[in-house]
Amino acid sequence: MESDNPWLSWSYVQNNWAVLVAAGLEHLYITVASLALGIVLAIPLTWVARRHAPWAPSLLSGSAILYTIPSLALISALWPLFGLTSLTVIVALALYALLILLRGALLGFDGVAADVVDAARGMGMSDREIMRSVEFPLALPAILSGLRVATVSTVGLVTVGALVGHGGFGTLILGGLNENFYHAKIFTATIACVALALILDFALRWLESGLTPWSRAAS
Repeated sequence: MESDNPWLSWSYVQNNWAVLVAAGLEHLYITVASLALGIVLAIPLTWVARRHAPWAPSLLSGSAILYTIPSLALISALWPLFGLTSLTVIVALALYALLILLRGALLGFDGVAADVVDAARGMGMSDREIMRSVEFPLALPAILSGLRVATVSTVGLVTVGALVGHGGFGTLILGGLNENFYHAKIFTATIACVALALILDFALRWLESGLTPWSRAAS
């Protein structure tokens, strides 16, 4: 009966608090590690795309192809390389985040007006100084916007890692499905996953407003 298997159960939360915290910490760790690896991959690709503009469409297309690979297939392909470890999930999610991060960075830099760069160059600034003091600050809002989208997307995708035993809240969701649809376990883990995504998005919005006050003033 439904009353014997409620969706919302405070007693489940109380009795499994330690399990929920452990799942949350794993979920957060995999999310942050995946985004960090995605950023490490996106930085050199952005540099190449900026230095060699004709390559940009190919780089975006290549990252888009990776994004279209089904998560189950990608994790299965990485499984023989990294085994049943969180690294399998981290690498897979980093590849998914790459498209969003790369596109955000390129949109940001492409949005910098050419006359602003020319003016900086006319003031005697070197290419490195222009990048650091002019282009990067102006591109930062778009870069951070891409990071926010990638973060929310990654939080949701972490749950797929339950297939290899490292899915954070996804492991609890899968466990609930295997336990004759244990509603409280499934619902609690799902709500916790959504809450984590909202918290991280809010934190990044706050960071964006602090790092780009001129953008907030303009809007």
